[in-house]
Amino acid sequence: MKYYFSLFLFFIFGVSVAQKKYPKNYFSAPMDIPVVVAGTFGELRSNHFHSGIDLKTQKREGIPIKATADGFVSRIKIRQYGYGKALYIDHPNGYTTVYAHLQKFSPKIQAYVKSIQYKKEKNNIGNLFPKPEQFKVKKGEIIAYSGNTGSSSGPHLHYEIRDTKTENIINPMIFGLRAKDTKKPIIKGLKVFSLDNSSRINNSNNNLIVPIKELENGNFVANRITANGNIGLGIYVYDHQDAAMNKNGIYSLEMNVNGKRVYYHDVESFSFAESKYINLLIDYEHYSKYKKRYQKTHKVDQNKLSLYEDLINNGKILINSYQNYNVEIIAKDFDGNATAVRIPIKGVPANSMFSKKDTTNYKIVATNFQKFEKDSITIAFPKNSFYHNCFLDFSVEDGVAKVHEPTIPLDKKFTLTFNTSHLSDKEKKHVYIANVTKKKYPRYVTTKRRENKVFTNQKTLGSYTLLFDETSPELSLVNFEEGRWLTKNKTLKVKISDKESGINEYRATIDGNWVLMEYNHKKGILTYDFSDKKLVGSKHIFKLVVSDNVGNTETISTTFYRK
Repeated sequence: MKYYFSLFLFFIFGVSVAQKKYPKNYFSAPMDIPVVVAGTFGELRSNHFHSGIDLKTQKREGIPIKATADGFVSRIKIRQYGYGKALYIDHPNGYTTVYAHLQKFSPKIQAYVKSIQYKKEKNNIGNLFPKPEQFKVKKGEIIAYSGNTGSSSGPHLHYEIRDTKTENIINPMIFGLRAKDTKKPIIKGLKVFSLDNSSRINNSNNNLIVPIKELENGNFVANRITANGNIGLGIYVYDHQDAAMNKNGIYSLEMNVNGKRVYYHDVESFSFAESKYINLLIDYEHYSKYKKRYQKTHKVDQNKLSLYEDLINNGKILINSYQNYNVEIIAKDFDGNATAVRIPIKGVPANSMFSKKDTTNYKIVATNFQKFEKDSITIAFPKNSFYHNCFLDFSVEDGVAKVHEPTIPLDKKFTLTFNTSHLSDKEKKHVYIANVTKKKYPRYVTTKRRENKVFTNQKTLGSYTLLFDETSPELSLVNFEEGRWLTKNKTLKVKISDKESGINEYRATIDGNWVLMEYNHKKGILTYDFSDKKLVGSKHIFKLVVSDNVGNTETISTTFYRK
C-alpha cells in the first residue's frame, strides 16, 4: 500500500525536482470561475512559445480579474495588437504577474489611464510605469475585467508569472494554478530526418514521415525503418484537458535509444530572447507548408534554447550497419499523463546515391552580409540573418519579387527595396509594398519611402510586389444619425474599414476637442463613451478623420444633441 501511495504522490507532485524551488500556495487563481485552460504554457505558436497560460472566460467578457497576490501595479500596457490592455503586478516574493487581453481596468486604474490618454490625445499609449505606491493591491482585489483586446482570437485571460529581475517566464502550473487533466497527449505523426548527405532512411537521403499504429494501451508503434548514418526524429503531438477540447501543448518530450535517455526538454521556464528558436525546435519547412508542427527530438547546432537536459550527441542518432535500435519517444503533459511511440530501426549498409547539387546563383553564407539585385529590386540580408548556409531562389516576374518560399526561418529581418523612379508623382503617393505569397489575399506590409524608392523590413521570405491604393477608408455611423438627440445613448459608435492598404490612424473630436475612441479592429468599430467627459450645451458637432496606410483620408462630420 505504501508503494502505491508513494507512486500516486509522484505523479501528482513530482513533475520535476526543479519545481520544488517555487512557492506552491502563494498565488491564487485570477478569477472566481472554474479553471479551464485554452492554451498551455510553452505551447508552440508562430515564431514564439506561448509565454503564459490562457484561461477560458465562459465565452464572455467582463468577468472580474483579481490580483493573485499582494503587490503593486508596476506597468500598464495599451496597444492595438499583442496583449491589448494588460496589467503587470510586482510581488514582494520576487515575481511579477501579468494579466492580458483585458476589457478594462478597475475604476481607479481606468481613471488614471484615461487621464493620460486625454493628455496625450492618444488611445494606444504603449507602456505606463506608475510609482510603486500609486496602485498597491491586495490578494483577491479586483484589478480589471476580462476581455478580448489585442491579438486574441476570442474572450479569455492570458496570465503569466515572471521572475521580476530577469523577466524570465515561468509555467504558472508550477505555482499551483491547475485544471483537471486525466487525458494523455495524442501523437498524430512521426518524422525521421536525414541529417547529412551520407545519411540514409529506407535507402533515401530524404526526410520521411513514418506510419504509426496505436496499441491497446494508447501508445504507438512505428513501421520498422532501415537507416545508416546520422538521423533525427520528431513527432506531431498535442494534448487535451478534461474540460476543453483545445489542442494544447505538451509539457515535456523525451527520447530513449536502447533504454538510455539521449534527449529531454520541458517547458518549465524560458526567456523572451530565446523564444524565437522555436523555429529550430520544429520542422519549420513542414509547418510553413502544412501548418503541422513536428517537434524535433534532436538539437540543431544553431539552437540556443535553454530547455534541454540530458542530451547525448544533441539527440542525433548514429545508425551503424548490422545493428538494431529500439527508440522510444515519450510525450507528457504537466500532470504526468504520458504517451509513447516506439520506433524499431535496423542499421543497413549505405547505398550509393547521386547527389543533386543546387545550381542557383544566390548562395547564402550565413555569417556574411548578402545583397542581390534583379530588375531594379534589391534584397539585402544582414550578417547571421540565416541560421545556416543555403541556396536562395530569387526571381522577378511581372513586378513580383519571389524571395524563395517562406520555408526557411530567419533570425533577423531582411530589407526589400523597389525602385520607383518609373512611377508618376501620383503613383508614388499611393504605392505600397504587399506580401502576395497567397495571391488571393495580398497583405500590406510596412512601407517606408525615400526618393525614388520604397522599402520594407521583413522576417518572412515569400513573394512581394507593389500595389496602389487610391481609395479612401469607408466610414458609417452605427448607433446614431445626423441631427438626433442622444441623451439616452451611453456610447457613440462608427464603423470604419479600408479594403486596400488598411487603417493607419484616426482622430475624433466633439466640439473641436479630442475624444477617446477605442478601436475594435476585429469588428471595425470605433466607440466613444459619453461618461468620459461632460459636454457643455446641448448641440454638439462630432468629427472623425480616418487615414489609411498610404495617406488617403476620409472625414465624417455630424451634429447631434445631448443634455
